[in-house]
Amino acid sequence: MISRMLTPLRVTGAPKRPLSGLAQSFLDFCRVEKGLARNSIGSYRIDLERLERFLPAARETTSADLSGYLEGMYAQGLSPRSIARHVATLRNYYLFLTTEGIISRDPAEFLASPQTWTTIPKYLNREEVERLLAAPSKPNPAQLRDRAMMELLYATGLRVSELCQLELSNVERAMGVLKVTGKGNKQRVVPFGESAGDALDRYLSQARPAFLKGRATKFLFVTARGRAMVRQTFWKLLRKHGRSAGIFRRLSPHVVRHSFATHLVEGGADLRSVQIMLGHADISTTQVYTHVAQRRLRDTIDKHHPRS
Repeated sequence: MISRMLTPLRVTGAPKRPLSGLAQSFLDFCRVEKGLARNSIGSYRIDLERLERFLPAARETTSADLSGYLEGMYAQGLSPRSIARHVATLRNYYLFLTTEGIISRDPAEFLASPQTWTTIPKYLNREEVERLLAAPSKPNPAQLRDRAMMELLYATGLRVSELCQLELSNVERAMGVLKVTGKGNKQRVVPFGESAGDALDRYLSQARPAFLKGRATKFLFVTARGRAMVRQTFWKLLRKHGRSAGIFRRLSPHVVRHSFATHLVEGGADLRSVQIMLGHADISTTQVYTHVAQRRLRDTIDKHHPRS
């Protein structure tokens, strides 16, 4: 079975086919009943499109079929993180089919998920963060906006989609908190400090009106066309400012999010508080930052202890 599955997974450029009715029903369930975010549903769709190219008959799929399918993904060199996400999709999909009575037995029930976080997540040290935040230093609208977005990203650890979709009405400036809608439409309140607040004040008073030119929008961060900032554009802006700050490694909003969490844990914050601010559903996801802090301690001892 495994050898049969390895070969088709190496085929690239296979023509796309529409999703089956079962897969589409699952996506509708995720959107309407579970309230999942658009990005999560998009990830499920990509996984199911790939699955149906090689295992199109969901009613006939066996555990051996799924195991062979995943073996093919390993052979193709996909990262453990990508495969773990795919396993999560399979589990949710076949659980849905079982619960709805479409299939009698769940073939994904005992699928093993690979270990994720096999490497420490990338993050910036504090000096790099300071250089990055200082990179947009000109008093023009674009740089005032970029500075406010980066300050708020590091101050709160928001996901980039949460940052871009943040609404003006969800900023409680006097209290120094944001009301954030995260994955699964779950809401949380995240505090931010004075540095981010000051940058936000400058953006709101000088830059945002210049972008909007009398137009109205509910979104906090906007482009020169008066539209909401999109994550792809912000990603490019962040990398541009990173290069200006001398940070040439692969910089992304998620690296800044990791930096926020890492520096909190290094400073003594408890994991439960960090979990709430990051919007993690499970604290096991947040526990990676304890490994970051432990590694930092190990490096400190190796560098400074006379008998290390």
